[in-house]
Amino acid sequence: MNIDPLIWIIVGGILMSAIALIGALAVFIKPKTLDRILLLVVSVAAGTLLGGAFFHMIPEGARSMGVHAAGAWVVAGFTVFLGLEQFLHWHQSHRSEDEAVAPVTYLILIGDAIHNFIGGLAISGTFLVNPQAGIIAWIAAVAHEIPQEIGDYGILVHGGFSQRKALFWNYITALTFPLGGIIAYIASREIELGPLILFGAGNFLYIAASDLVPEIKSHKSLANAFGHYALFIAGVAITLILALAFHD
Repeated sequence: MNIDPLIWIIVGGILMSAIALIGALAVFIKPKTLDRILLLVVSVAAGTLLGGAFFHMIPEGARSMGVHAAGAWVVAGFTVFLGLEQFLHWHQSHRSEDEAVAPVTYLILIGDAIHNFIGGLAISGTFLVNPQAGIIAWIAAVAHEIPQEIGDYGILVHGGFSQRKALFWNYITALTFPLGGIIAYIASREIELGPLILFGAGNFLYIAASDLVPEIKSHKSLANAFGHYALFIAGVAITLILALAFHD
């Protein structure tokens, strides 16, 4: 089925933005139940992000360049997002004790907007090079976005936003994903897409290794630890199976 990559980019961008609205579901779920559900999703997300980067994005992005250049772009993506997160943590830790929480919520919105924009660039670039790999990268990003958007919504409400305002601004920051996708499509005739894809892969690896894996390995219960590990392996396996199935 040959579909214009622009259609994939637009539909994928709209659907990804709509995921920001899922945060409202947190209101209707008991906190303990929500925590259990989120940890299950996070476990799968960590595996799919890792597998999506190694089995789909890196192979596609590295086809047009040497090994060292490809590695440099992956490391650049990893490092830039480490720096962004370090800045956000630094700013939060330097607030005075009597300062309102609200400034941190705005930083989270800014960080999400940047993250979504670069994600839109990278995943759309993957769509343009290989639609099948783009679909897998998109699915991996969705698995990560679901728990993140619910968490962000909770932080915004805790920081002083009304539920409606938190939902609105969380959705606005999500619109930078399709914006990045459209820009990638327009610029694709002028720039090499490989570095963009590899930069996005570095982002995937950072999120999986720094944010998600620590969440799923911090439980003392052997049953929970085994369950989370099994779901992580399942996420990796799914992306590997799809890579083999779509291998050209």
